[in-house]
Amino acid sequence: MSTDRGGSSDRHDRSGHGRADRHDLRHHGDTEVGGGLVDLAVNVRAGTPPPWLRELLADTLGGLAAYPDGGSARAAVARRHRRPDSEVLLTSGAAEAFVLLARCLEPRKAVVVHPQFTEPEAALREAGHPVQRLLLRPRDGFRLDPAAVPDDADLVVVGNPTNPTSILHPAADLAALARPGRTLVVDEAFADTVPGEAESLAGRRDLPGVVVLRSLTKTWGLAGLRIGYVLSDPGTVAALESAQPLWPVSTPALAAAEACSTPAALAEAEAAARATAEDRDYLLSRLAELPSIRTYGQPAASFVLIRTPGAAGIRQRLRGTGFAVRRGDTFPGLGPDWLRIAVRDKATLDAFCEALTALQL
Repeated sequence: MSTDRGGSSDRHDRSGHGRADRHDLRHHGDTEVGGGLVDLAVNVRAGTPPPWLRELLADTLGGLAAYPDGGSARAAVARRHRRPDSEVLLTSGAAEAFVLLARCLEPRKAVVVHPQFTEPEAALREAGHPVQRLLLRPRDGFRLDPAAVPDDADLVVVGNPTNPTSILHPAADLAALARPGRTLVVDEAFADTVPGEAESLAGRRDLPGVVVLRSLTKTWGLAGLRIGYVLSDPGTVAALESAQPLWPVSTPALAAAEACSTPAALAEAEAAARATAEDRDYLLSRLAELPSIRTYGQPAASFVLIRTPGAAGIRQRLRGTGFAVRRGDTFPGLGPDWLRIAVRDKATLDAFCEALTALQL
């Protein structure tokens, strides 16, 4: 494995106009799995939800006759981030928040930083908003230069750490993008996979126009439950809440939000993040044995993005050996030579890397 600092395939288009049809913005890793394949395509932590959380969710079933009351969960999330309740909005997964933002905002110039999770752009386009893409380059380690963001952008969307690149941008760089008259949306769906939640803006209340999105999906294995939340100023939260339907978050999801915000749960999440970091470093060391595989920058989240010639064929051949990985060509800024690999335990990663080696990579 080597780190590339150049190459003709790093061509990029900072305008991004008219390119939406070149990428399937609604393709996600869950379509890669099934059929008994070992899942390295979806970035949800394996072995989750933990037993205590499954039991808690089961206990909520007796109360499903009543309409959900989100007050207690909202207060718990607010305490977790040291914010008032009015700065928290619980949502049906972080994906709902992207739709709410697209419906409530009227940006004159929306800029989405890519490669990243594609739902923000898809939601904006479906709401009728033109989108300009800022494509980060492999040769720069997919690192965002704040100066590259157009000064007149009044909506900027960026992931941190970013899916699929696994790059963690410095909080100071993102904070430099905040200004009056601009909404800065920071997708922190994977922030709790980083030890100490380094570089998070979730606790920053001094920055104008910042909207932080969080999810319980990745660490707690709750993709099927749909629970996430927004952190922002009271006015923004109120506007987004007014666009939600009544009772948008179910009683079990509210119970999960409250339970996963406790000190004990946060300690468990931190331990999981540290274990994931060790497993990720192990995966990188194994990939380094394969000369045709390249990574870029310093991966920081629960997945690794790789580049290798013929990745599309390799992905199909890996399926024949029992492993599912995420194709990269649906992400703007990437192409057919990219794959995303979810971090798993060392035994699973050994088996996966042996499968790669058998393909003579």
